[in-house]
Amino acid sequence: MNRTANRRHFLKTSALAGAGLGLGSVAWPSARALGANERLNIGVIGVGGRGAGDLAGVAGENIVALCDVDEDRLNKAAESFPAAKKYADYRQLLEHPKLEAIVVATPDHHHAPASIRGLKRGLHVYCEKPLTHTVREARLIAQLAAEKKVATQMGTQNHEHPGYLRLVELIQSGAIGAVREVHVITDRPGSFWQQGLERPTDAPPVPKSLHWDLWLGPAAERPYNPAYVPFRWRGWWDFGCGAIGDMAIHLMDPAFWALKLGGPVKVTSKGPPPHAESGPTWMESHFEFGPRDGLPPCQVVWYEGTVKPQPESAALLPMNGSLFIGDEGKIAIEHGQMPKLLPEEKFAAFEGPEPSLPRSPGHHQQWIEACKTGGRAGSNFAYAGPFTEIVLLGNVAYRVGKPITYDPASVKITDVPEANRFLGKEYRKGWEV
Repeated sequence: MNRTANRRHFLKTSALAGAGLGLGSVAWPSARALGANERLNIGVIGVGGRGAGDLAGVAGENIVALCDVDEDRLNKAAESFPAAKKYADYRQLLEHPKLEAIVVATPDHHHAPASIRGLKRGLHVYCEKPLTHTVREARLIAQLAAEKKVATQMGTQNHEHPGYLRLVELIQSGAIGAVREVHVITDRPGSFWQQGLERPTDAPPVPKSLHWDLWLGPAAERPYNPAYVPFRWRGWWDFGCGAIGDMAIHLMDPAFWALKLGGPVKVTSKGPPPHAESGPTWMESHFEFGPRDGLPPCQVVWYEGTVKPQPESAALLPMNGSLFIGDEGKIAIEHGQMPKLLPEEKFAAFEGPEPSLPRSPGHHQQWIEACKTGGRAGSNFAYAGPFTEIVLLGNVAYRVGKPITYDPASVKITDVPEANRFLGKEYRKGWEV
């Protein structure tokens, strides 16, 4: 398929995908009509770590504003964009008069406060994964994005990977028959960060470059400690979503997409005794879905840390990957790789269906094109919101210590009332969503 035809196919199929989520098939208009060669005025919130990669991904546009609570990181990024105005507080950045779009690459607890403020202003929004820190934030952000009719994208770069696209095509074409079971595994947290920890009791001085109160943002006040900044925040409930929020948003993505996962779901999680401050050192979560759009019931099992599946599945399941078990075969895929049909001898001569999903120009570029054309990006918030809700239920079931049944229609857990408190959170004054 040539580039022009591929682009037309992308816009057409993206609009149709939105119709299935109740948002209609009318293309979203941009905040300002832009020609294909015009540059978008973008503000980037969080410019170190993953944010540096996101900034590089949109660097071809007009970067008018940069924000980071660490002045050293902010000043380093600004060297490449001297015309951009610098901010430590994204609430001030969002008042920039020329903004048309923002990129949010903060710790998880800031995702919704920053993105929702941008959406309310009518800006296009790219937000890193997981889309939000809580289930209720995910619902709110998806509803607001639909209302404002702007282009959105969650930062799950492998959503556009050729391996994931091919995996979805294979499953939806029936290559391995009906899929009733999926196993998904990561080795995180592992050596990446620690979980299951007590809150530090010491209070070392705050680094001169860091605006600690702004880093806390919506979270309750506590003394600075290097146990949180710059990367270890992922393991603390007040700031991150643990390993499932870090990696399941990547690794469960093709299962959610290909199997049309949704509707009421029963979630059971097990691990070490729940800790009030920090995520578990290991966790196994079972997500049980009923029939959907002609598809049979399906169970998705998530493994993080040191826990492993039964030996038969473990032998086929690549680390940081997925194993789809169908009535007529299996598919194994490692994150960032191409899918492998199993058993190999059965599928040795199998050619598979013709490619049907549009190949992406790149995750950031896809969003930029959606901003300019009124199309939809693949991981837009109408898709990413419901997906994030499901993933974060693994933590909810773990923290309440009981199996839960979640009803997406009411955004409630119907059988364990005390679990509903974990669907949302309180915000410090001035940071409410």
